[in-house]
Amino acid sequence: MADYDIAVAGAGAVGMSCALWAQMRGHRVLLIDPEDPGSGASYGNACTLATYACQPVNTPSVLTSLPSLMFSKNSPLSLSYAHALRNPRWMLSFLANCRAGPSQRISGHLADLLAHADAGYNPLIEAAGAQDLVVERGQLTVWSTEKAARAASAGLERRRSLGVPWREVTPEEACEMEPGLRIPVKRAVHFHAARHLRDPLAFITRMHKAFTELGGATLCAKAEAVRAGGSGVELHAGGQVLTAGRAVIASGAFSNQIKGAGTEALPLGTERGYHLMFETEAHRVTRPVGWGEAGFYAVPHAKGLRLSGTVEIAALDAPVNRERLAYIARMGDQMLGPLPEPDSEWLGRRPTMPDSLPVIGRSPQSERVLYAFGHQHVGLTLGGITGRLITDLAEGRQPNIDLAPFAADRAYA
Repeated sequence: MADYDIAVAGAGAVGMSCALWAQMRGHRVLLIDPEDPGSGASYGNACTLATYACQPVNTPSVLTSLPSLMFSKNSPLSLSYAHALRNPRWMLSFLANCRAGPSQRISGHLADLLAHADAGYNPLIEAAGAQDLVVERGQLTVWSTEKAARAASAGLERRRSLGVPWREVTPEEACEMEPGLRIPVKRAVHFHAARHLRDPLAFITRMHKAFTELGGATLCAKAEAVRAGGSGVELHAGGQVLTAGRAVIASGAFSNQIKGAGTEALPLGTERGYHLMFETEAHRVTRPVGWGEAGFYAVPHAKGLRLSGTVEIAALDAPVNRERLAYIARMGDQMLGPLPEPDSEWLGRRPTMPDSLPVIGRSPQSERVLYAFGHQHVGLTLGGITGRLITDLAEGRQPNIDLAPFAADRAYA
């Protein structure tokens, strides 16, 4: 008999959701991670359950504005040329998916998944007793130039056609909703169905507490290798060899470093994101506010104001890019008025496939190994529904969502 029914490698929002869903269904679950639950990429995000975020990073605007995006210090996108040259397959596939046809296809698949995000999380929120951490004030996006306001129309109408609810608000109304704004507002949209978390780390910590109280086990170690057989999976972690009926690979940007998992050859890249925290400035905004041109959010966090976002395409282990942090600080001053020196800063690694779609489903090599990674900017948002889908697959159930677009062996360009 196996030591566990299901072993989950990774304790971020996605892995923790997989583990808690499986434990709630009555399975014997082992959670494996070398760090505390929620302390990786899930720690420093923009706190938003962004059910509206079906527009991928891959859009035609990336192709048309690539030179300015790459060379301007005021760009929300930063690219390491050395990294791009070392990873031409990923870069070319990413750019190929920026064409209009692939970009629209991707947004449709993301919208299908995001439509189930709340249903995936609500049972976990209740199980974790985390209702007090969830705030229902929507998300406000503003644009400060006429050109950007006009350019946003296509993406907004695409969202509407995919069933994403939003409402246009006047610039005056936007400034009444968020009186701390100091940029000129030329257009504003309220995604009124969105929610945000007061503290994502506290949320994942509570999920882990509920998981433990239900009998779940946790191993603080790195999952190094898996070997699938006919009756189960052998896992090597922290000098131990453990057995489980099934293994779930949910290690985010590190998912392709687990030997034998079948992930090594997948085109898993990294979009690095940053944040700054200002402990005394949480009053500056009352909900997540995105500045369209600047590519970042201002978020009221339980521990202060968080400025979070931007995209840096660089190596997983590249040093901190100080220019990214300086950019966020500079844009924050413009958006909200002068801010004090930040109390802390953070770099996180978003696991990203070149088509901006996650990998959710069975490994092509073995049905005993399940994949749950590559969620790019919406890992926090999609954690709950991914956990439910993975548990369905582990039980041999047919999920109520078509997972073909998220298969590991799909065409990535």
